[in-house]
Amino acid sequence: MKLNSLGAASLLALSLVVLGGCDQVEKSTQQVLGKASEAAKQAIDDTHKAAEQALSEATQGLIAPKEDEQEQDSKPEPDSKEA
Repeated sequence: MKLNSLGAASLLALSLVVLGGCDQVEKSTQQVLGKASEAAKQAIDDTHKAAEQALSEATQGLIAPKEDEQEQDSKPEPDSKEA
């Protein structure tokens, strides 16, 4: 009878360790995915800036951004609370 109790206790303890490990793996995975998404966003932004610069250099400034786009770039976006 003691062997069954010891086996059940061991199984319960092992289950708790595995579940605790799963939580840690989930947290680590979320951190890695967060860092990867930030890196991807930065790469997209850098690529966009490089493309704009290359286009500007290729056209030697003949094509300028629309005035609306220039104004939007210089103005901060209004908060929805203020509207």
